[in-house]
Amino acid sequence: MTIEQILKKYWGHDEFRPQQAEIIQSVINGHDTLALLPTGGGKSICFQIPALYLGGLCIVVSPLIALMKDQIENLRKRKIKASGIFSGMTKTEIDITLDNCIYGDVQFLYISPERLQTELFKVRFEKMSPSLIAVDEAHCISQWGYDFRPPYLQIAELKTIHPNLTTIALTASATNEVQKDIIEKLELKRPSIFKKTFARDNLSYSVFKTENKFKKLSEILNKVKGSSIVYTQTRKQTTELSYQLNKNGISADHYHAGLSFLERSAKQEAWLSGISRVIVATNAFGMGIDKPNVRTVINYGPSASLEAYYQEAGRAGRDGNKAYGVLLYDDYDLSALEEKIIRKYPSYEFIRSVYSSLGNLFQLAIGSKGTDSYEFDIQSFCENFKLTPVETFNALKLLESEGYIVLNESFFSPSKVRIVANNNELYDFQIANERFEKFIKTLLRYYGGELFSSYIFVNEHKFGRSLHLSEQEVIATLVYLKEHNIIDYKVKKDQPQISFLKERVNSDRLTFNRERIDFLKKSQLEKAKTMASYANERLICRTKMICEYFGEKNVDDCEICDNCLTKKKAESSNSGYYALILQELKTPLSIEEIAKRVTLKTELVELCLNELLRLEKIKTTATSQFVINEI
Repeated sequence: MTIEQILKKYWGHDEFRPQQAEIIQSVINGHDTLALLPTGGGKSICFQIPALYLGGLCIVVSPLIALMKDQIENLRKRKIKASGIFSGMTKTEIDITLDNCIYGDVQFLYISPERLQTELFKVRFEKMSPSLIAVDEAHCISQWGYDFRPPYLQIAELKTIHPNLTTIALTASATNEVQKDIIEKLELKRPSIFKKTFARDNLSYSVFKTENKFKKLSEILNKVKGSSIVYTQTRKQTTELSYQLNKNGISADHYHAGLSFLERSAKQEAWLSGISRVIVATNAFGMGIDKPNVRTVINYGPSASLEAYYQEAGRAGRDGNKAYGVLLYDDYDLSALEEKIIRKYPSYEFIRSVYSSLGNLFQLAIGSKGTDSYEFDIQSFCENFKLTPVETFNALKLLESEGYIVLNESFFSPSKVRIVANNNELYDFQIANERFEKFIKTLLRYYGGELFSSYIFVNEHKFGRSLHLSEQEVIATLVYLKEHNIIDYKVKKDQPQISFLKERVNSDRLTFNRERIDFLKKSQLEKAKTMASYANERLICRTKMICEYFGEKNVDDCEICDNCLTKKKAESSNSGYYALILQELKTPLSIEEIAKRVTLKTELVELCLNELLRLEKIKTTATSQFVINEI
């Protein structure tokens, strides 16, 4: 089949989006490839279609477990065999999944970067026949990136086992430094590089500094109709804001990683279907969600970096129609941004005490490593060991970045079933236990022969409806079959999970890459300053600022952001404004004093002053005031 025929057969589309076909062809031709496509630009197609065209196994490395699970399920719905390895799986499940990649016909193996380091994976990978490595969120490999993940540095080692593997790296946002880092750290050989402009013709960026953010938020949502995402800094704020919006007649719901899977699913579905107009969320929300008609993305406070903000705002207007990315902030928000980054790096003594407490909680002896993931309640953990929650969470994330643990906050693992009896044993059991015959046959019909070779996700409620059984009756039957060694049944989990990647050591023997940690802290503080500069800028086109940050030069003004519109307004009546201002500048005045006297917005006065300075009509004094330039 041609790549167009594959697209039509599995995805039902007649043509590719811009650049997709070229990227796919580059991979098929065996070229290492770096693809920078904006949020919602269809990155997954760029590795999924070449993998299907080439045959063999595609290894997909991604840090986002929820996104991996979504892609696996979407591929399976298209009758494409896909599996994954990530935290929350038992050693048995991992064993079976890897065996199926060697001896079965699995086409895609999704794997979190932490799992690449395990000896179990490395040994099995030698026996696999991979055709392609796809690295999603590739900016995570770079210390210059906004979401650096040290385990990403292990990816290049895969090529020492299979040297001729083609690699495709994909990301939505990477500066020139990050792009160079991706190429170097992934050891891409003479890569083909595909970039789309970071400019979005239909997306208008605006920033409002205000002491009453909620009032401004309500004004925007009342003025601009349609679906919206509001990003907040804390879980508590999601609840408070959604409550206030509903109270003000705006349909809203809240979303964060601390909710149960069922709650998150219900809230997400209500928003996707339009029942809830606004979803107020932490940045845990949005990755992999395909809702093209979002009209506004409003950040209720600044993001940690311009990269993060670009990705968040970029979830608006994917349908190509006019949309708005809005940032609301006050003076406290910008100072709090730096304080938050400083708090992300607790003392090494505190990190050691958290590590020691974890080992005690799960009763891990020195020198041992848990083979499974453990359910983890951070609140009770902090209460039991008298630790502060925010500092503890930051310590856990640092232990994760140093490769000691994996913490998965928003974990949900559906129930899973695998038939462990062979055909003869299964037949004998059905003859001897006639009351289970219909249940087993329906199970096989419903989930297929893969039950003999793989763990298959099972929805007890949905399956029960086909047999007119309650969910509890299905669970009881599955438990009975497990007890009689017919199946292995793993009940769904919906708690945060912790996995240990290394053997437990005495806390005083923990080692840290202090140079790297110091670099990351400094880099993140610099990114926070860049974010603050973006927020405070009142003259330069916002699209131009974003594009130049990502290394894209000679970009025209967008003409639709707040700064461009203010500039247009000033230029359309500049002579009148200039005359008004010049009339007041017989004595030196500050911007604020001028704005008050001529009753114009400070931003507009600032634009006019810059133009008058350029024309040498005025000059600045030693005290940063403005006065007529008497030439």
